[in-house]
Amino acid sequence: MWELALADAVREGLRSGDLFLPQSGRHVSFSNLIYDDQQWAEDRETAYRELSLPSAPEGALDRLRREYDEVADRTERGLPRNEFAAVCDGKLRLKKTDALPVSERVEELRRLLSSNFPQVRIERLLEDVDLMCGFTRAFRPLPGYPSRTQPLYGALLAALVAQGTNLGLMAMGQSAEGITPEMLQHIMQWFVREETIKAANTIMVDFHRRHPLSRVWGPGSMSSSDGQRFGVQGSSLMASLYPRYFGYYDRAVTFYTHVADQFSVFSTKIISCQVREALYVLEGLLDNDTILRPREHTTDTHGCTEHLFGLCYLLGYSFMPRLADLKDRQLYKMTKDRTYGRLDPLLKPCPDVELIDEQWDELARVAASLKNRTAPASVVLRRLMSSPNDRLSRALLALGRLVKTIHILRYIHDQELRQRIQMQLNRGEHRHQLGPYVFFANRGEIRSGDYVEIMNKATCLSLLSNAILVWNTAHLDRAVERLRHAGEEVLDEDLAHISPLAHKHLIIHGTYSFDRGKSLVVA
Repeated sequence: MWELALADAVREGLRSGDLFLPQSGRHVSFSNLIYDDQQWAEDRETAYRELSLPSAPEGALDRLRREYDEVADRTERGLPRNEFAAVCDGKLRLKKTDALPVSERVEELRRLLSSNFPQVRIERLLEDVDLMCGFTRAFRPLPGYPSRTQPLYGALLAALVAQGTNLGLMAMGQSAEGITPEMLQHIMQWFVREETIKAANTIMVDFHRRHPLSRVWGPGSMSSSDGQRFGVQGSSLMASLYPRYFGYYDRAVTFYTHVADQFSVFSTKIISCQVREALYVLEGLLDNDTILRPREHTTDTHGCTEHLFGLCYLLGYSFMPRLADLKDRQLYKMTKDRTYGRLDPLLKPCPDVELIDEQWDELARVAASLKNRTAPASVVLRRLMSSPNDRLSRALLALGRLVKTIHILRYIHDQELRQRIQMQLNRGEHRHQLGPYVFFANRGEIRSGDYVEIMNKATCLSLLSNAILVWNTAHLDRAVERLRHAGEEVLDEDLAHISPLAHKHLIIHGTYSFDRGKSLVVA
């Protein structure tokens, strides 16, 4: 019992930062995760300018207070006409759901456009997309690979399909004409790894961003993130029990993806089903290497914490989650003696507001460190959330509570905001519908427990998803032009509700036939 108690105390100490390991990449001292004093003194002025934050805490609090008062006053004045929410008996009551209505014209347009997609095999689709944007040029070999031209182009595409469909190298070697398991293993050993897959995804996302039709879905300034669970048969430290979907005996991992308003996947992480997804929201946004620049981000309830609200505010992101327990969320008042009419029963005085003033420079230091990737955002956020008695953590919590209150007040007042959030989350759901369809082999269960293997499968699934997006967008553009040329009225606002991730026309089973004559030029 003493050993178990000690182990539990050590674990909690590592989580909170009271204990740390100097040589660890995750459990180091918190001071090693952010700028040191000398570096912060040198970069402080530049950091405040890049973050667009006032350097004086008084200015920061005044700006926050003005925004708070403006949103609260507008929400309070709009309560008599608000069709979504009301304040009854001192509690927030929701009059209707925030589901997004879809017109009959949109439904008709969906059926009309889906019939215009020709059937295509996954290998032909990849070849077509490569001709459009040249994503295979991202697959450069590891240092030491002999410089020569080899007919490995088909083997590269076969390896990507094998991983992205969960078929595996051995099964693909038996299902592809002229492709052997040895060739696929050679490709995986030298060419396919996390950084090359990410670079290929970046090429496709950037290409799709420049396509004229992509603008009907958004300018690339909004995104969402959510997790999708897949079973794991092999022994893995990353896998965990998830009784809600996999019973009490089978283990699973979460593929956590960030999806832009244009439906492209720009970040993919493998995380445990037991951890809160909110830890990885910022990581995907900050590790974005595409030309997309999301400034607004939404999640579901599982991707939200009050600390995350605070960090997003400091980093210039508008964090706008859709909360399932919206009416039960505690709201906070920034100024104790300020009244907000009918909203007053909902507002509790926010403690530790004065800590924001005291810790403002440290809060900015943390934000600047995250922006410049001195440490993974999930590690920093976990450490701050695990230290409830730390003054910096309490200051961030107070800031997050005020920003959360502003968001909820704006959400219940602004119908257009609710619709934009719902539309973006629907785009993430369309991506989730595509995932199991493509990741079909072994009933979607991963047989290997190796982290690198699982990560390759997850990122290759995102690559296939982006390739399908590019191909569908090109064909959708031509279908829209044909309809307009024939006199059919096709409005951009209706097209915004049409998903370019349709997949019924996609053939992913059977015998694969890859181009075996084309070579990979290895520089």
